[in-house]
Amino acid sequence: MDAQLKEIDAVFLDLDGTIYLGGELIEGALDFLARCDEKGVKRYFLSNNSSRSVKQYVKKLQAFGIPAEEDDVLLSTHDLLAWLDANNITKTWLIGTEGMREMLEEKGIETESKEPQYVVLGYDTEISYNKISQASIFMHAGVPLVASHPDMVCPSPDGGLPDVGAYLAMLKVTTGVDPEHISGKPNAGMILHKIEALGLDPTRCAMVGDRLYTDLAMATRAGCVGVLVLSGEATMDDVNRLEEGAEQQPTVIVKSVDELLR
Repeated sequence: MDAQLKEIDAVFLDLDGTIYLGGELIEGALDFLARCDEKGVKRYFLSNNSSRSVKQYVKKLQAFGIPAEEDDVLLSTHDLLAWLDANNITKTWLIGTEGMREMLEEKGIETESKEPQYVVLGYDTEISYNKISQASIFMHAGVPLVASHPDMVCPSPDGGLPDVGAYLAMLKVTTGVDPEHISGKPNAGMILHKIEALGLDPTRCAMVGDRLYTDLAMATRAGCVGVLVLSGEATMDDVNRLEEGAEQQPTVIVKSVDELLR
């Protein structure tokens, strides 16, 4: 398999560091998406970033000139909601943005319960001391923790920003508690449920992303082609440090999506 991605029916695209970086589109991203349409390759957008709701992501993509609908966007928040539903969790204390709160409350989940079943941690770009201090109090009292995704940093043009993994480290130091569950990439279910719904063969699908420990690890677990773009977090030095047979090993490596499907 090479950058032409022949015999690929669908691509699942990470957003931060892959399609855009901060407020700027990756050069060639729009042309790449146009090639997907021309070649009949379905394209979907995935993000572990739980700071925005699906509606907010669609609005951002459309502002970049990218035709996108709600069904085109898969978030770690969707994976988290599925886990909460499977475990009959309806009362939580949320460390998360208003966009994430909206998605949880639309599903009937309390986000500021005085008797939460779980503390829920998302990528909170609106974080406050009240949110984390109350979460710590609940966790000291035995309330378990669940997180939307494991990303340590959120890429930006100015360098990595603290993400959920950094918040998890803070809560670990404060309470000694590890999360009972972490949703999102690299859990294969985040991509497989969509592949199954589309009736596609995972081996004919590609996961394109900039992170080895989430995007590429998930591609391997799901049985998809793993495409690493060097436009975000990972570097060739990171790839060269991988052990032989590591699940993070890419199938294809390109500088950016601009090199794909040509």
